[in-house]
Amino acid sequence: MPENTRNPRTRPVFKVSAVDDQEKFKPVPAPAGQYPFRLNIDDVLTGISTDSFTFHVAGDTGGIRSPEFQKGVISAMTAQFSEPEPPQFMFHLGDVVYNYGQASGYYDQFFNPYRDYPGPIFAIPGNHDADIDPLDKQKPQSLDAFRAVFCDTESRLINLAGNTGRKTNTQPHVYWVLETPLADIIGLYSNVPKFGNIQPDQKQWFVEALKTSAATQKAIIVCVHHSPYSADINHGSSIHMMAVLDGAFREANVLPDLVMSGHVHNYQRFSKQYPKGISVPYIVAGSGGYADLHPLADPGDSDFPDDSCLFDGVELQNYCDDAHGFLKICLSKKAGKICINGEFYIAEHHTARLFDSFAVTIKK
Repeated sequence: MPENTRNPRTRPVFKVSAVDDQEKFKPVPAPAGQYPFRLNIDDVLTGISTDSFTFHVAGDTGGIRSPEFQKGVISAMTAQFSEPEPPQFMFHLGDVVYNYGQASGYYDQFFNPYRDYPGPIFAIPGNHDADIDPLDKQKPQSLDAFRAVFCDTESRLINLAGNTGRKTNTQPHVYWVLETPLADIIGLYSNVPKFGNIQPDQKQWFVEALKTSAATQKAIIVCVHHSPYSADINHGSSIHMMAVLDGAFREANVLPDLVMSGHVHNYQRFSKQYPKGISVPYIVAGSGGYADLHPLADPGDSDFPDDSCLFDGVELQNYCDDAHGFLKICLSKKAGKICINGEFYIAEHHTARLFDSFAVTIKK
């Protein structure tokens, strides 16, 4: 049962009335780097420990309305850099800028709010980052601004950053792998439609990325914006994401150790059972700052059924749908085993309060 007793739900849901707007699909832009789109963190940061390090994770941070929520989360994250083992970087799960990812929104919604955040920020795009305002007289292409900020060919100052001093990132593509000493973080791009869309060429790249990462004997963390499993009333679960992820896992014969997503504006922690007794955490962490939060569906609500066999073996273990927050992930190596310890913090009055924690031990 969820630790949060306000809602006894234990399974994800589908939203009956949802419209799958696949017509919003946008072509994937060209890569900035070379195939297979892998970036070693040593090219960005020096001194990452091979024994233990931590990093932040959050999604859906854009503060287009009521920016105080975004500021509260950022202040709480930044305060953790004064701790004995401070985070090294942030991995953003998408929806950096609402509502259409326009260049004009990056200063107010990204560069200025994060001006005092000490670490680099890596990212995958969300649907709002990739969408295009049909009334925009500048006629941008999908992800133009995101690529300028996160997928530059070299790290440098950019006009969009104003006087903040934050430089561009050198991610090789909008889907890519961040190689760290203890884990490969595989970031997928799930496009604009409400339930996501991953084309066959990216899926095949994903399969090869899983195989390559498995051979390193490190932990494998998969990040994607659209949540495969959710129990909320705004989006619900995505059958597209379930099919792509599990299809790739089967084809590669590789399971990840952790899956994280955004899109849904709350925190949810699921556990999915796979054959041979393997359990994989699926985390929704989309409460990073956008004002509106998404509540969970009440049990028995016919508009949000949870009886699909696709949900068998998937259990909701904890959730927070009424407060903004972020994840802190700690990777450590002990006695030949890699451990992932995750903590979800609620941002309260610009300070962090621990709400939930989970652990995964990986034998490699």
